[in-house]
This record gives sequence, C-alpha cells and structure tokens, in this order.
Amino acid sequence: MDVLLVDDSTTVLMRLQRLLESEHGAEVVAHDDPLAALVEGRTRAFDLVLVDQNMPEMDGITLIRELRTIAHYAQVPIAMITADTTEEVRMAALEAGATDFLDKRIKGIEMSARLRNLVRLANAVRHLDEAASSMAGEIERATRHLVEREAEVIFRLALAVEYRDNDTGDHTWRVARYSQIIAKALGLEPEYCWRLKLAAPLHDVGKVAVPDGILLKKGPLDEAEFAVIRMHPLVGKRILDGSTSELIRLAAEIAEAHHERWDGSGYPHGLAGLDIPLAARIVAVADVFDALTTVRPYKGAMGFEEAILCLEAERGKHFDPACVEAFVSAWDEVLAVHSARSGGASAAFVRGIEPWARVPEMRREVTVAE
Repeated sequence: MDVLLVDDSTTVLMRLQRLLESEHGAEVVAHDDPLAALVEGRTRAFDLVLVDQNMPEMDGITLIRELRTIAHYAQVPIAMITADTTEEVRMAALEAGATDFLDKRIKGIEMSARLRNLVRLANAVRHLDEAASSMAGEIERATRHLVEREAEVIFRLALAVEYRDNDTGDHTWRVARYSQIIAKALGLEPEYCWRLKLAAPLHDVGKVAVPDGILLKKGPLDEAEFAVIRMHPLVGKRILDGSTSELIRLAAEIAEAHHERWDGSGYPHGLAGLDIPLAARIVAVADVFDALTTVRPYKGAMGFEEAILCLEAERGKHFDPACVEAFVSAWDEVLAVHSARSGGASAAFVRGIEPWARVPEMRREVTVAE
C-alpha cells in the first residue's frame, strides 16, 4: 500500500505517517509542499492520497482537482485533511473529487478507525483495478486469437480458390502484401493497411463458379467464355455479402470491384475514377502486376521492367494513377515480396511476417481437356 501524504504541518505529517506505517504497513511518502507532492503524484502511482486543505502555494482543493486529471487517480481514494468542516469547503472538496474527510481535531481510536476504512477502500480499489487490468489482458489475447483465426480462415479460403488455376499458392500471399505496400505508400492508416492485406486474397473468390475448362484454358477465350469469367466479381460479392465481419465486408467490396477500370471500361458495373472503392483500386494494381510477372496456364512470366511499363501505360486508363505511383515508389519492398517463394528460407520469411500464412506445397492432379 503506497500512500501520498500532503500537509504543511510537520506535526500532522508525523502523526499520520506513524499511524499508517505502524498499524497498516503502508509505505508513506510525506510532503509539506503541495507542488512537490503533485510532481510526485505524476511520477508514482499511489493507492491512497491524504491532502491538507490550507497550504501555501496551492490549497488542498486545487491539488485534488489536479490529481484527478491524472488517469491513475480517476478512482484512487483521496481524502481531505482539514479542521474547516464548513459546508462550503466540504462541497467544494467533493466537487473537486474528494472521497472523504479527516478532521484534524479527532484523535486516538476514531482517527485509527477512519484511516483503517480508507486503507480498506484503497485496497479494494487497487484489487478491482488489478482484476480489470487482468481481464482486459485476457480479452485482448482472446481478441487477438480470434483475429488470427479469422485471418487464417480467409487465407485458406483464398488458397482453395487459387489452387484451381495456380499450383503454388504464392499469388495469394503476394497480392496481399503488394496491396498492403501500396496502401502504406498512399499514407493510409496502419490499421486499414493491415485489414486490406487480410481481405485482398479473397478478390477472386468468385472464380469457384468458373468451370475448369475455361479457367485453365491455354488459348484465348471466346466471347461466351469471357462472359462467364466476367461473372466472377458478382459471384464473389454474393459469397461474401452480408457478413458482420469488417474484414469480410472489405473483401466483398474488393471482390466485386477489382476489375473495374479507372476510365470506366471495366466490369461488372462500369464504375470510373473515385466511384471505384479505394481497396479495389489498390488490389487491381497488385493483382495485375503479379499476374504479369508469374506463369499462368495461358502465358509465360513477364519481366519486371516490362511489367512496370505496362502499369505505367495503363495509368489513368485501367489503374488509379495514385496507386501506380505508390506501387512504383515502394519498389524495394515489391522486389522483396516477389523474391519470397514457398520453399526454404523464404518460407520462413513469410511465416515470420504472418504466422497464419503457412502456404502448403500444392500440386494439382487433374487433367483439363484442351
């Protein structure tokens, strides 16, 4: 039990300090200067404060008011020590935040009893505060665990979708990280960047409705086949729509709009410019860049320099110019992400960043008729 005792009377200080230490085992810090006591109160967390009313430099009511502005002393018992028991002083002290009053004129058993009650109250408040802190810690840990599980479920669902047209699973993680990098370079809030990284992998969840014969076709699609492909944003929206999860709602927004184009020539709604959700504009750049620079059933991988030229050429047409600029400005981070593959040291690198992103080695064992 730590007690702050403030009184300009040396006699009162010694008397109360002796009682508190001998009868209640308290550790007392005594001050005859209220300004010094206020400094002490700001740097040390006391469980109980006893304050005289009439002191030089600062009276007790002002000191109580100042202490109550410090977060720790919002609930800590603060008692006023005074011989002035007029209603005016008592009301002013109560309004300032005083918990109780100690009349300097009382002695012996009554003073001991009053101090004992204050010490019991201070102990109860401290125990409640410790219990609340412990509970807050448990809630934080449980919440973090739920968020990690939610992130892993989203990531695994994205892998299941990607497995249909990509053997490694790297695309899911790379699009997530590229999207986070772009958002960060745009100066968006860290919390938003983090949520975007978790939601971005579900951008193509609607592809579960696309037949393998179309999704894995090695040649160009005909008009009817492309019409089927163009439906996957709406299917993704339907799959993810209506969730109470903030992450899933963001993923639904991305899934629906990541094929919209800045100039309005995209699909499924023909949105243009700022009417396209920001998250979808970001993911569009990340998704296309990774598609260009990786092998797909219908094409080879494009070199980095050529891929960047493609992005630049589509600035203001396909892509939000600000998103392209942000992506290019973080080129070193982009290269680091692209170089991380799903084997050896790079796999450990991935797991170190996202413990939930444990990408398995996947090999499809189906044959698609050409």
